[in-house]
Amino acid sequence: MSELSIKLNWQLSGPSLSPGKYSNTHTVVYNDNYELLVDAAPDWGGDVNNTNPEQALAASLSSCQMMTFLALTAKAGWPVENYQDHAVAHLGKNSQGRMAIVRIDLRPVVGFKADFNVNDVDLEKMHNRAHRYCFIANTLADSVAINILG
Repeated sequence: MSELSIKLNWQLSGPSLSPGKYSNTHTVVYNDNYELLVDAAPDWGGDVNNTNPEQALAASLSSCQMMTFLALTAKAGWPVENYQDHAVAHLGKNSQGRMAIVRIDLRPVVGFKADFNVNDVDLEKMHNRAHRYCFIANTLADSVAINILG
């Protein structure tokens, strides 16, 4: 089994840790060389200029879906030229009444070489197949509704 890790660092910036009186801003370091500034979501007092865990989860799902889709289409000989997505994480109450990401919508748009045509049914089947094999989607499967909107 693989182990994949990050480093997280938060430091108190004020005089004390008091409710509503501290910053959630912290850094996440990937592979010891890429540092990302992270904060709470803006609705929870975070800086809109920083990413937040909810966006990071949507990005993880979108990225995994894309990489799985590309692996499957490469194997099938589909000449993909570009792939874009606009993933949206939706917060709400889960079945236990707790705040959670309850749904993530993916809106992938795939571009192919000009001489390649695929019908909507086959494209949807390929997206669904990619979804079934995506590690992140499988991790979230029991707790988050994932919709691929086209």
